[in-house]
Amino acid sequence: MKIIAIGRNYAEHAKELNNPVPTAAPVIFMKPDTALLKDNKPFYHPDFSEDIHHEIEIVLKVCKEGKHINEKFAADYFDEIGLGVDFTARDIQAKHKEKGLPWELAKAFDGSAPISDFLPKSQFADLYDLNFKLDVNGQTRQAGTTKDLLFKFEFIIAFVSKYITLKKGDLIFTGTPQGVAKVAVGDRLEGYLEDQKMLDFYVK
Repeated sequence: MKIIAIGRNYAEHAKELNNPVPTAAPVIFMKPDTALLKDNKPFYHPDFSEDIHHEIEIVLKVCKEGKHINEKFAADYFDEIGLGVDFTARDIQAKHKEKGLPWELAKAFDGSAPISDFLPKSQFADLYDLNFKLDVNGQTRQAGTTKDLLFKFEFIIAFVSKYITLKKGDLIFTGTPQGVAKVAVGDRLEGYLEDQKMLDFYVK
């Protein structure tokens, strides 16, 4: 399996980092399977960064193989959604962006992709009216709604599949709302999709 992630898919998040807001195509990057962190296991803060940021995201689970997928059929290629955190070493990312280098060292390190269990998308009346949030130490840091997506799920699947074949079990992180911030050892992170707690883990 592979992890495909979408950057700058909420305008206010792009603006808070002084990044241009994409208009024609999403920003794509990837994480290896070694980035996955499951079952609410603790996230161990790496010693190579002093500025690890949380980014709460809705995650799609791909349910069948496809390439060059037409957008009007793209909904057939994912059947479950969950929550994930795209941990980002912001200090490393900033240095790489200054030099025009790729982001992988800032985004793809071990444990940088905690994920929740997944729920059938059929249990949600409207995928484009979903609320999700991240609480840190009991205080809400990020709160978003899929109403604000710049690129919808079907567009993302169709776009990615032009370049990369999607396979069953692949995960697509769909972007984070504003409010990203630094985490510290001892922090407790709790992620909610609608009113359901999906993530609950500590930084160690």
